[in-house]
Amino acid sequence: MPGKHVPQDAAAAGQLCRRCRTSEASLVVRTEPLCRDCFIRYVSTKAVKRMESFRVRHSTPDQTRKLLLPMSFGVSSVTLLHILDYQLKNQTAKTGRTGFQLLVVHIDTSAVEKNAPDPSFMSKLQARFKDHSYATVPLKDVFETPSSYSNDQNIEVDPTPTSDQLSTFLATLPSATALADVLSTLRTRLLVAYARQHGCEAILWGDSTTRLAEKTLSETAKGRGFALPWSIADGQTPAGIPSNYPLRDLLKKELTSHANFVNPPLTEVVYAPEPTGPVSTSSKTTTIDDLMKAYFESVEENYPSIVANVVRTATKLDAAKFEEGDERCSLCGMPVPDGKFGIHGWGGDQHDVQGVSPGEQTEALCYGCTRSVPKGTTLPS
Repeated sequence: MPGKHVPQDAAAAGQLCRRCRTSEASLVVRTEPLCRDCFIRYVSTKAVKRMESFRVRHSTPDQTRKLLLPMSFGVSSVTLLHILDYQLKNQTAKTGRTGFQLLVVHIDTSAVEKNAPDPSFMSKLQARFKDHSYATVPLKDVFETPSSYSNDQNIEVDPTPTSDQLSTFLATLPSATALADVLSTLRTRLLVAYARQHGCEAILWGDSTTRLAEKTLSETAKGRGFALPWSIADGQTPAGIPSNYPLRDLLKKELTSHANFVNPPLTEVVYAPEPTGPVSTSSKTTTIDDLMKAYFESVEENYPSIVANVVRTATKLDAAKFEEGDERCSLCGMPVPDGKFGIHGWGGDQHDVQGVSPGEQTEALCYGCTRSVPKGTTLPS
């Protein structure tokens, strides 16, 4: 039976930090009382260890490696930027150069998403972390750029404006879950394309353990379980750009505490949408992602090991084998071996709630995208 929850700072009251043995503990981290300084060091060390391959000794003075950091202005991505900024400053102080450069990119969805963060947050980040490159890219650009997943890189780009096309396309989606799924897919597709165009060696995602656990179950429920090995694990992806998750060993609540403890706090550059109240399973605006987020953020309070176990188990999955010449999904770009597009192509007893019969799907979509995009929908050019 779950015990009564005790706030971390209250549980730490009167205890000495278990690491330095001199300062009073500020909070309890996974049963270990830590002071403010030791806790900040604990979080930074966890992330920096995941960046081992990007140390100065792995780069050359005449060619610094470039890494893309997607910025949502949430506590996780902002905290990752703070940690990497500090790491780069230390590298410069010790060796006179850095092992990598950061390109911080925000995908602006404010034209199609109500609770999207204001792009002006980027100027606040630039003022605080001045030594990096920054870019804000509107979501509509995803259809103005040749797909980074495409086998044919000589695609002609349609010069017509795509803002209206994108809005019209999103308006056809049948549910809040479908909309959230497609927006996430388009953001990822645009980030990958941007990384490739600007010569980035890898993408550093700011996902915490909690976020990766949420994604594991929500992606599975949405029919994207086949892509989990590429979407939650470090390493190469079908897009040709490796993914790296430096915060994968840290819970979201730990990142929130870290953001409040650093001086000055990161709260002024973290976007916090207005609270919407308890998540209702009956609400038409509630998504699978919302449900998983509410579930794991409650579980991590008293049972953080459950959250970590979900992620550890999922990372043991083997990625499906694919060839460079395999056909790709028109929307997400994932390989579809043997051209088994749509729901019915995957076999088994599949019931298509959108009424798509075999051979009727107008776009070459994978199983997950077919579940989100209704019959007869044409993707914007």
